[in-house]
Amino acid sequence: MDAASRPAPGSWAVVVNPSKFDDLARVRDDVARLCDVHDWPRPTWYETTVEDPGEGQAREAVDAGAELVCPLGGDGTVRAVASGLLGSELPMGLLPGGTGNLLARNLSLPLDDLDAALTVAMTGADLAVDVGEVAWDGAEPAVFLVAAGMGLDAEMMAGVDARLKKRVGWLAYALSGASALFRLGFGVRVAADRRRAVSQHARTVMVANCGELAGGLSLIPDARVDDGLLDTILATPRSIAAWFAIALHVLSVHRRGHPALVHLTSERVDIVTKEPVEAQLDGDAIGRRTRMTCSVRPAALTVRVVAREPE
Repeated sequence: MDAASRPAPGSWAVVVNPSKFDDLARVRDDVARLCDVHDWPRPTWYETTVEDPGEGQAREAVDAGAELVCPLGGDGTVRAVASGLLGSELPMGLLPGGTGNLLARNLSLPLDDLDAALTVAMTGADLAVDVGEVAWDGAEPAVFLVAAGMGLDAEMMAGVDARLKKRVGWLAYALSGASALFRLGFGVRVAADRRRAVSQHARTVMVANCGELAGGLSLIPDARVDDGLLDTILATPRSIAAWFAIALHVLSVHRRGHPALVHLTSERVDIVTKEPVEAQLDGDAIGRRTRMTCSVRPAALTVRVVAREPE
């Protein structure tokens, strides 16, 4: 269905993280104004809390009859709302409200234009995307939409200055990463599906559902959010030269590969470290862990994306 022919939903909801906005009333007014301009219904608003960052609010919106649910906050809010929508088959519309907007980046959605993002959410096409699940140290699984990881990427998240992040956005992560770059690595064993396990001394290990990270960095160009697979990246540099070679590989148009960068694809992956290592989930640091078991739920979530023009 093309964008022009899709009717706006009769009832829809916004799940907002109020901590992300200095003037939430103005944001509400902007959404109301845009709805009035386009003759769309105004949404029902649900605010997240520390105790419930969005999952319960999304379920409440579903129970209330919403036909579309839109998270408005950071990547954590998007992940929580997605958790609440699993199994409902209702579409999720992505509105810009965080620093990373990682899932929106990977789906080529508007990142800083509320009007454009709202237009896609209200009139775009539906795309069924994969959802990752991760169980840390044997705990109950949590979902991820972009990536779960251990090591350098998680240390970047844990070390970022919140005030600096608010001022300069994703560059705050780069500064945090620079300070963490030369710390010691860790022993890790990675088993992907039924293939022989890989044991390495690594600096970072990341399990990704899609390939683009903050700042437009394309870590895994071949990763697709709807391919039914997870992509695991294991970085094992042992020198400054190896780090530069990995950086050249990531930034290059022609991916030549490097022995210090292992790439595996699978439906399931088990990762065990020799000692507790900092971990992250869709960009949120969650503390030190020693094991993560990841699997993929193919086409488990519906997301509203830009409608393609008919050929």
